[in-house]
Amino acid sequence: MNELLWSICILSLSLLILGFILKRFNQPYLIAYILAGVLLGPHISGVFSNVEEIELIGELGILLLMFFLGLEINIPNKRHLIIKPVIAQGMKVLLGFAFALLIGYALKLNFKNITLIAILFFFNSTAVVTEFLKKYSIFNTAFGSTIFNILLLQDLLLAPVLTLLNVWGGKDFTTINVILPVIVCAAIFLLFKRIRNVQEIKLPAYFTKITNDHDLQLFVGLLVCMGFGLLADSIGLSSALGSFIAGVLVGKLKVFNWLEHSLASFKVFFVALFFVSIGLRLDLSYFLSHKDIIVFGTFFVLLSNSVISAIIFRLLKFDWRKSWYGGALLSQTGEFGILALAIAYKGNIIEYELYKSGLAITCLTLLFSTIWIAILKKIVNRPPSIIHNGYEQDLQ
Repeated sequence: MNELLWSICILSLSLLILGFILKRFNQPYLIAYILAGVLLGPHISGVFSNVEEIELIGELGILLLMFFLGLEINIPNKRHLIIKPVIAQGMKVLLGFAFALLIGYALKLNFKNITLIAILFFFNSTAVVTEFLKKYSIFNTAFGSTIFNILLLQDLLLAPVLTLLNVWGGKDFTTINVILPVIVCAAIFLLFKRIRNVQEIKLPAYFTKITNDHDLQLFVGLLVCMGFGLLADSIGLSSALGSFIAGVLVGKLKVFNWLEHSLASFKVFFVALFFVSIGLRLDLSYFLSHKDIIVFGTFFVLLSNSVISAIIFRLLKFDWRKSWYGGALLSQTGEFGILALAIAYKGNIIEYELYKSGLAITCLTLLFSTIWIAILKKIVNRPPSIIHNGYEQDLQ
């Protein structure tokens, strides 16, 4: 117990100190979480040594995050808000493969390794991106909805990606592994279409009895959030997508208005643990011995992802300011990329060197993308200037 309390106290103190520093520079707390993981991990202080256990607990934060997003989102009622993300993610997949082929050709990699690199281009971090969408109040705008729907499509892509990696890793392939997720996705689409204009879903009067019972509220909320995540994971979809669907449904139930308040503290704590686990994974000794390729790979991913996404947003008729900002938001490799790397390594699809390099690059893109987003946010929001009578005047 003393060891556990000691670890929690050090973690809390580290997050407080880093949080105050980053608040001073108006930077997101996600950076503090990742840096705390690096400092407290097995490669520096050794306060936390079992990365897998903390990562497993931290993944609950992603489920709660997606659940809260489901509570807040407005289901798109216009066709272009659905079509645009489909087109955008389709182009992202094609361009991601093109970049992966260039990397594979330069490094003389085989097809499976090239495919895995392409997969890393497919997925972005829902936690990082939505944090910025909510922070700057663009979550429910047309621009924000397009970005968030792209992230949801990436969640849907996880099912075929994991199936492919498991098959390459030697696991048995069954048709139901592909057909069932497709059927469920179609059912989800029809469900959302049915309830998008519904103001409130009525429940039996019995459920009103827990309105003032905070203990029951807490466990009902956890059961709904985690239960839908478990169901989605069992079907072959991502558990995060299941929790998001639960959030959308609960958002239509006025009897559960208290739920967001009851689970808010849990979300903050577990999301913080998830990003701490990202920092814990960064092997500094490996990074220092391979820093050239890792640093180059990190900035290559950030730059190429930014350019790819910016071009896609411009083709979708967003102006260049929004396009570049959208490119920055989708510049990093996400948490699903880490999952894909782990499965590929355990299935002997990739070698240790590629696994560790990919892991380090993913961690660093998550860390530096938050800084890159904040910088580009200031640049694109700078008022345009004109030359008037020989003087440069800013447009107010």
